[in-house]
Amino acid sequence: MPHGTTPDDGKTLPPNNASSATNVQEARRALGQRLRELRQRSNLTGRQLAESLAWPPSKVSKLENGRQTPTDEDIRGWASTTGSVGETEALLALLHTLELQHAEWQRQFKVGLAAHQGELADLDEKTRHFRVFESTVIPGLLQTAEYARARLVQGVTLFKAPNDINDAIRGRMQRQEMLYRPGKRFHFVLTEAALRFRLCSPDIMLGQLDRLISLSALPSVHLGIIGFETQYVVAPWHGFWILDNDRVMVETYSAELNLAQPQEVELYSGVFESLAGVASYGRAARAIITRIIDDLVAEGEGPT
Repeated sequence: MPHGTTPDDGKTLPPNNASSATNVQEARRALGQRLRELRQRSNLTGRQLAESLAWPPSKVSKLENGRQTPTDEDIRGWASTTGSVGETEALLALLHTLELQHAEWQRQFKVGLAAHQGELADLDEKTRHFRVFESTVIPGLLQTAEYARARLVQGVTLFKAPNDINDAIRGRMQRQEMLYRPGKRFHFVLTEAALRFRLCSPDIMLGQLDRLISLSALPSVHLGIIGFETQYVVAPWHGFWILDNDRVMVETYSAELNLAQPQEVELYSGVFESLAGVASYGRAARAIITRIIDDLVAEGEGPT
């Protein structure tokens, strides 16, 4: 959702993202293994540790086997009870790295949607080169306020987040100011499907499409559209953002995945180049957008 997708525009995690999900699970298991080592070193059984912390016995097993993610308080309690207070900071660092890699929307939006827009603004400030592919939605940095509202409503509905949509929209619109800043580069690749999916009313979509045409003329923005007739080399499984060469952000229905391993960034960079290579730009891209506008207008006029 950070950039205008889940939960603004939820997507499922596709098959080729299995390695990303596996990396998250491996990190959770590694943390669990370290917790087990500390328990065994203290000569406590799982039941004894659970009793000391007033936990159900199953919780120790779930944490040690990576089936449940601990909280900060769980970590502190575990370290204290096993006589490993000196390990607390290292354990918390492992936990927070895991949380960054797999940031659950339910947890992020407990305080509302606007706070997350602020976090993204901080990340935007540090990023100079944005490479963005979206197959189902308009990216947040290109959205009109009306389109953004239609998408953000989903976050409130799905996650029962506090309804601070007006503040969240303001935050998203403020983030768009960086499109005009020198030193920033933006390469967006969208499928024609993203421009046709009915995620808002036709009137709102017409305004959104007109906005895309305007933004495509900005010197900092390189906008590519992949038409329906295009032959793909790499399938457009899901949307993703590449921030400089440091991080890939992938959004699912339940969480935001932050991938920072060099081989993952390299893989997604290659996928982006493939998708960008079959997109239309400039006049050809605007012709696709104009065709969709004409179709929407004709549909609204109905039979003559």
